Order: sequence, then structure tokens, then C-alpha cells
Amino acid sequence: MDFTFSEEQQAVKDLAAQILEGTISHERLKEMRTNGEHLEAKAWQELANAGLIGIALPEAYGGSGQGFVAATLVLEQIGRHVAPVPYYASAVLGAMPIARYGTEAQKQALLPPAIAGTLILSGAYQEAGTAAEEPYTQAESTDGANGSGHWSLSGQKDFVPAGLDAGRIVVSARTGDDVGLFLLDPTSAGVTVVRQDTTTGIPEARLELSGAPADLLVVGREALEWTLQHAMTALCAMGVGVFDREVRMTADYTSTRKQFDRPLASFQAVGQRAADAYIDAEAIRLTTWQAAWRLEHDLPAAVEVTTAKYWLAEGGQRVAAAAQHLHGGIGVDRDYPLHRYYLWAKWLQLSLGGASHHLQKLGRMLADTPV
Repeated sequence: MDFTFSEEQQAVKDLAAQILEGTISHERLKEMRTNGEHLEAKAWQELANAGLIGIALPEAYGGSGQGFVAATLVLEQIGRHVAPVPYYASAVLGAMPIARYGTEAQKQALLPPAIAGTLILSGAYQEAGTAAEEPYTQAESTDGANGSGHWSLSGQKDFVPAGLDAGRIVVSARTGDDVGLFLLDPTSAGVTVVRQDTTTGIPEARLELSGAPADLLVVGREALEWTLQHAMTALCAMGVGVFDREVRMTADYTSTRKQFDRPLASFQAVGQRAADAYIDAEAIRLTTWQAAWRLEHDLPAAVEVTTAKYWLAEGGQRVAAAAQHLHGGIGVDRDYPLHRYYLWAKWLQLSLGGASHHLQKLGRMLADTPV
């Protein structure tokens, strides 16, 4: 397993960084909060114009086909800049399962505008009271016994990223004894979209479904597992950027802030706390690239993805807390940039299951593995 990025992958990372550095700043994010904006339209369109939204999607529909690792490098930069763009929702939660499981007609209709940034997609996989792997939402075929394409959905989905802006949403639901993925138009009858404000300041959505019409993507637990594995790894990739930035901000601050005429970083307790945070950030980085590499090569990755999400939740919480504490009083200043990273850290920690959930999953996997 080689974690060295190719020249093409490094170019993707550098291009994403250049675009976001040119469009996302602390002042711009403060302006957006004041104006009630939740989508940085210029950054989103520039990502589209550079071909980065479709970097992992098939060339036949306008993408670049460079693989999932390339997409995670874009996501890392989004996390590093806490950029309010719907890349995770549209490119990962929505477009990737459509590209893998959708019909040719669905791909032709949805992927080109999504890659161009004119259509925002999303995925609804979370529900209050249950794990993403076991949805309560019910799907019933309206095509009779064959159940070939048209279904109705009933239930509730919570915390749908970009749910207020999405033109189509991939929804997970039960189909009797199985589960499936369905394509929903959120403007259809039987769908109520309710704004949900989150810690990041970027609103998500609750979908209240009452016999809402939907088109079938695929039935099968393997499809839901594939989608969730990519979604969780995408969260981890954003976490790589968030927590690396927090560690660097803390190092800069403690190196210049003085107490008793000495830099804070020169005190042993401060240095040890910062070192522990660095180790946690590196653990998040390495487990993320391991999971992304295996997913890109279609290798079994359940253990690796669960390990990465556990480190994101558990190690990320420690990094965020250390950064806040070592910044002292300024660490809780809402106008100081660190505060925004702390809020993103909490969102990443809890999305698609927290540390306890994934630790239990790892325990079950180990118990079920023959010695």
C-alpha cells in the first residue's frame, strides 16, 4: 500500500487549494454568516469549472474518471478551508451512487449538470433513532408484482446535507426484508422539506415522506454498504484537513504567545498536549488514506473504513479540545477562526455514527473473524 500521491493527484490537491484560498477567507465566511448565506456560489462554480466536482465520476458523463482518492484530496482542502460548498453532498452522497447503480437514462439526465455545478445532488441516509445501516423509512413498489422502477417512500430522514438546495436526493429505505436506494425529487407531492440548523452554521434538511414517489436505483444491502463506506471516508477526508489545520493553528499560536517571557510552546505540558494532538491528526490521516485506497481499488474495506471513522470521531474530539484549551480564552472567541473548525469537528464526529457506534462495529467484526 503506497500513500504517495501521483503527479495527477497532487495537481488535483494543489488546484483545489488554489481555488479555495482565492474564494474562502475568514472575512468572507463572516460576511456569509451575517447575510444568512450558506453556499459560497463562486467557490462552487470555480470547482465545477476546474473539473473537480466530477474528478471521480465517469468520463462518459463529463467527469474525469480519476478515482475516489482524487475526490478525497478535494475534500481534504474543503475541510482545511471549512468551505461552505456542497461537494460532500453532491459529488459523494448523490452522484457516486447514481454513477454506480443508476440506469443509463438516470446517469445521462443527472450526472452532466451535477458535474457542471448547475444541479446539486444529495443523499439521505440518516434517521433519528437508528443507525444509517438500518433505515426505518419504508419503500413500497407502485409497479405491481415486478417492482421494476417506481416506488413510494414513507418515513423521515434527518440531517440531509444540502437538502435545502438539492434537486435530486438518493434515499435509503427498507424494501421488506432488504434495503434499497431510491431517487427522490424533493419537490414531489408527499415530500416536506424542513430546515435543520447544525453546529457548522450550514443548514441541512429533514425530509418528511408520506407516500412520496421515487425511482429505484438498486435493491441490495451491498449497495447501501458501498455508499456509506464512501460517505464515511469522505467525512474522514474532510477531517484530515480540519484537524491538520487545527494542529497548525495551535502550533503557530503557542509558538508566538508568551507567558512569563517565554513562548507557551516551551512549557512541557503544552508541548506534550500539542504532540498528542499531532499524533491523533496523523492517525486520522493514515487511516483515511488506507480506507480510500482500498475503496478505489474495489478491495474489502469495511474494517478500514470503520477504523478511520472511529479515529475521526475519537481522535478528532481530542484534537479539537486540545486546540481550544491551548488557545486559552481566544479559543472560545466566536470571531476567531479556530471556533469554526471546532464546530466542523463536532459535525464530522457525529455524522453517520459517533465513536461508540463504530467501536462496537469493530468489535463485532473482530468477534466474527475466525482466528
